[in-house]
Amino acid sequence: MGTRLLCWVVLGFLGTDHTGAGVSQSPRYKVTKRGQDISFKCDPISGHEMLYWYRQTLEQSPEFLTYFQYEVQQDKSGLPSDQFSAERAEGSFSTLKIQRTEQRDSAMYLCASSSATVWHSRLLPAHKPPPLPPGS
Repeated sequence: MGTRLLCWVVLGFLGTDHTGAGVSQSPRYKVTKRGQDISFKCDPISGHEMLYWYRQTLEQSPEFLTYFQYEVQQDKSGLPSDQFSAERAEGSFSTLKIQRTEQRDSAMYLCASSSATVWHSRLLPAHKPPPLPPGS
């Protein structure tokens, strides 16, 4: 008989299900078979306009996925593929969805929130000045 390979995708949150005034994420962890669809929920701190999603794989730094200002998704350049999506209801929680999970999706999925600041404003493009000629 041939051997059967069963692949599990382990996904989780760090510091979740807070009952205090912090960010709350659920579920705390999720173990699923490859090919399943999953979703994670993030409730930001009350009054925070900005909400961020990150992914941290084993022994790596967190990677930016996407962020929202209110319910508007401002940047989704970090979402790995059409397999990932995120949404945020007006003045409410956000949901991160992963369709057809794969082994490479095994990671810690993190959510953060903050108040809007000048730093979050749209940045204007900057141009580097041309290099000075040698000997100048």
